[in-house]
Amino acid sequence: MTGPEAPRKLLRAMFDAAVASADPLRCVPPYLSGIPAQGMIRVLGAGKASAAMAAAVEASAWTGGWADRLEGLVVTRYGHAVPCRHIEIVEASHPVPDAAGQAAARRILDLAQDAGPGELVLCLISGGGSALLALPAPGVTMADKQAVNAALLACGAPIDAMNCVRKHMSGIKGGRLAAAVAPARLLTLLISDVPGDDPAVIASGPTVPDPTTYADARAIVARYGIDLPPAVRARFDAAVDETPKPGDPAFEQAEAVIVARPLAALEAAAEVARSAGVTPIILGDAIEGEARDVGRDHALRAVAALDAAPNGPLVLLSGGETTVTLSGAGGRGGRNTEYLLALALSLAGRAGIWALAGDTDGIDGSEDNAGALVAPDTLARATQAGLDPAAALAANDAYGVFAALGDLVTTGPTLTNVNDFRAVLIAPARR
Repeated sequence: MTGPEAPRKLLRAMFDAAVASADPLRCVPPYLSGIPAQGMIRVLGAGKASAAMAAAVEASAWTGGWADRLEGLVVTRYGHAVPCRHIEIVEASHPVPDAAGQAAARRILDLAQDAGPGELVLCLISGGGSALLALPAPGVTMADKQAVNAALLACGAPIDAMNCVRKHMSGIKGGRLAAAVAPARLLTLLISDVPGDDPAVIASGPTVPDPTTYADARAIVARYGIDLPPAVRARFDAAVDETPKPGDPAFEQAEAVIVARPLAALEAAAEVARSAGVTPIILGDAIEGEARDVGRDHALRAVAALDAAPNGPLVLLSGGETTVTLSGAGGRGGRNTEYLLALALSLAGRAGIWALAGDTDGIDGSEDNAGALVAPDTLARATQAGLDPAAALAANDAYGVFAALGDLVTTGPTLTNVNDFRAVLIAPARR
């Protein structure tokens, strides 16, 4: 690497390669070879990548001569729609659900129930689908769902815990969509955004068996001190109408396949690093925990690697989904910028270390950025600009710091989602 901008350019190239590896136009078509030669193909789906996945299905259908047999509906986040001719695209709110998501989920469930015994239902699921498939269970209102969802997002619970609670107040998640499709054949294609790539956790598993129970949901609520609305509390206490479990006949004609996953994204970034003469070290694709704690840990790892005086540059790559427990101070910023600010504070301006972290869907939290960049001079520039990075971290306002420094990474919606991407570049000075 040569030149002061080389580390930044390399980090961005690695991030772009990670995102490109999960492009639906690349990862969906290989799994469409088993489309039946006749009969309608009903396409349903939800998630930040679902519209792009639908467009990939249509592109394959035109090539394969079966486009005139397509129909269906998918729901995606506002701003993530892709034009389709045969599959209707609806936009709704994420991460807190809204009435548009509720209406779309109702229509998707109705379409599933109308599927005939010999029909193929192709379900396209990606991260974000849990909030977008916003169909409250009987007795639960949309206001109830919104309140619980907001509490879950603020409490720092991991995604599998959040989705356990969501499943048990939903009329469509936790395998209920598959139950509506049966006995028609069901093929689900998933883009994984969760640690461990568990289909039952991706978008709260609408088309796969749910191993969790009401008792699990109650335990999570108690652990994180969530104040449930009365209707949700009553549903959880009654524990009736449990989600369909493994072995349920609803899944006899159902198959679920993961078409893109976080580890493949890290491996794509690693190949970019190798091509630039940088040794990649993949720490894992399922890292969880408080974003600021992970940032501090990765700073310690980076300093240790730098002090070990490696023969050449190396990069620590990781994925997964960290969490942020909100302080209530009203700051802006997602888990990736919070991770980076904690990392920068721990590095304290250490020379030879740069970092990039971003959400592969292009949106970190609720702001307009995918993530941000850290350089050895980040804290010095922040001080010169009159900023207080430590106070910003305490207020969950990392976005404000990186925006002021011009170090946000902004991509717009990428139309895919394999969760967080983190790269810490260690480039010791030449001796």
